[in-house]
Amino acid sequence: MVLTWGNASAVDREAGVMAIKPSGVPYDRLGIDDIVVLSLKTGEIVEGKARPSSDTPTHLHLYREFPDVGGVAHTHSTNGTCFAQAMRAIPCFGTTQGDNFYGAIPVTRAMTDAEIQGEYELNTGKVIVECFRDGGIDPGNVPGVLVASHAPFAWGPTTEKAVENAIVLEFSAKMALNAMLLNPRVSPIPQALLDKHFLRKHGAGAYYGQERAR
Repeated sequence: MVLTWGNASAVDREAGVMAIKPSGVPYDRLGIDDIVVLSLKTGEIVEGKARPSSDTPTHLHLYREFPDVGGVAHTHSTNGTCFAQAMRAIPCFGTTQGDNFYGAIPVTRAMTDAEIQGEYELNTGKVIVECFRDGGIDPGNVPGVLVASHAPFAWGPTTEKAVENAIVLEFSAKMALNAMLLNPRVSPIPQALLDKHFLRKHGAGAYYGQERAR
C-alpha cells in the first residue's frame, strides 16, 4: 500500500453487518476501535465513531450482489492500476494467474458523466457487477476486477483471502506486462492447461494442498 490508498472490509451476513476501515487513517495507526460497522441492508453506521471509507457504497453493493463474498479489498497497486488506467483486462498467459483466476481479470466499462457526478461510489459497484453479469463471469472463479481509469478490487470468502487475491492480481499484472514486453504476440494460456491448474485447486475434484480437519 502507498499512504492510505485502498481499503478492506468484511461482512457478517448472519448479523447483517459489514465492517470497513475508516477513511484516510494511516494503516500503522489503525486499531480495532477505529473500524466502522454498518448495516448491510441500510448502510447506516451501527458501531464506531470514525467516518467509514469513501468506497463503502462500492463494498456494500458487492456484498449485496455477490452473496458468496465474505471480504473485499481495494488497492491502487502499481501494475494492476496501470492496466486499469489503460482500460485493458489482465490476460491470463500462464499457470500462476491460472491457479487463482479462471482466465483474464476483466476491466469494467468507463463510467458515464452522469454516473460519476451522481452516486459515484455506488455506481462503481454497479459497473463491477454489470461487467461480470454481462460477461457471464463467475465472481467466485475470477475474484477480482479492474475499474476503468481507477484501480483493482478483489474479493474472497474472507477478508484475508480477498487481500491474497489482491496480491495475486498485482503479481499477475506485473508478469503479464513483462510477458508482453518480451513477446508482443504472446498468446493466452491454452484452455486445457488453465482448466488443469485452476480446477486442481478450486474444482469439485480439487487435490491441491492438504485436507482440512473436519
